Amino acid sequence: MKTLCIIPARGGSKRIPRKNIRPFLGSPIIAYSIRAAQESGLFDEVMVSTDDAEIARMAQLYGASVPFARSAETADDHATTAAVLTEVLNTYARHGHQFDRACCLYATAPFVTADTLREAFGKLETGGFDTVFPVVRFSFPVQRAVIFQNDRLAWLDPEYALTRSQDLSPAFHDAGQFYFFNVPSFLKTGQLLTSNTSGIEISELEAQDIDSLTDWQLAELKIRLLHHNSGNGQ
Repeated sequence: MKTLCIIPARGGSKRIPRKNIRPFLGSPIIAYSIRAAQESGLFDEVMVSTDDAEIARMAQLYGASVPFARSAETADDHATTAAVLTEVLNTYARHGHQFDRACCLYATAPFVTADTLREAFGKLETGGFDTVFPVVRFSFPVQRAVIFQNDRLAWLDPEYALTRSQDLSPAFHDAGQFYFFNVPSFLKTGQLLTSNTSGIEISELEAQDIDSLTDWQLAELKIRLLHHNSGNGQ
């Protein structure tokens, strides 16, 4: 049983230029993902899929492999994660390398730890799931969301307007960090979220979308707080 870690890291980030190798608390942000994957001991190979020579050099500096370049099609703004993963797995297959399980680990996921990866892998294996990924609980019941209609607020789901918060089922969202998946199932469906997908819950403090410089600063603050709380001062 062979397991591959795929870290997608294209060079054309627009909202935060050079996002995937931008310094994050002293190290290129991609280094955190590479280190977590290496320290987990789960992978036969940790590779970076990139179209960018500088990102490739940085990835190799921190111990990841870059066996081939990403195509122009999957380096496009509109390329899906599934398309990137399919390209990587098919390219390996053409060179005679087959993998049973894989993990798509984003380059901007500094909260991911070796322990988190091992937890997800364990659930994938013992539960027989197609995919397992980290999720975060919404802090407020989504069933009682309001929306703007002609500049007036209205219930998104009026049937829950009078329901007590504690009587509503909790909802979760994708933490946007990684997806551990069964390779044959993924190649058959082309989907990471199937009817046989599960998750591991992480806290709001352990996740942060990084789409703006403000997001970046929030992520750094959260990491510092996590280190402080664990007694390991940053």
